[in-house]
Amino acid sequence: QVHLVESGGGLVQAGGSLRLSCAASGRTFTTYAMGWFRQAPGKEREFVATINWSGVNTAYADSVKGRFTISRENGKNTIYLEMNKLKPEDTAVYYCGQGYGDRATEYAYWGQGTQVTVSS
Repeated sequence: QVHLVESGGGLVQAGGSLRLSCAASGRTFTTYAMGWFRQAPGKEREFVATINWSGVNTAYADSVKGRFTISRENGKNTIYLEMNKLKPEDTAVYYCGQGYGDRATEYAYWGQGTQVTVSS
């Protein structure tokens, strides 16, 4: 079992930045990959970024590539999502999950989510 808790969401103006965190507990953190997804009202959960167990391999959705950076700090059992040049269309609830890839079905555990709102 893996327990995930996101934090760091909030309200920011377009062009601004936010850093999300996801703290994990349960299984040994260094044994599993992680990812970030987001879900806007009325839309399906969509892939944002993923990172392998060591942090060497990452992948991003085209919509965030060059603006968002996923990273992890295994000593703190935490992953991060650094979000820069935010746009109103980035507004969503952001979820971290335990798994790897761009499909939500590949993820076994999810956090409760953190709201990100970008005003124009």
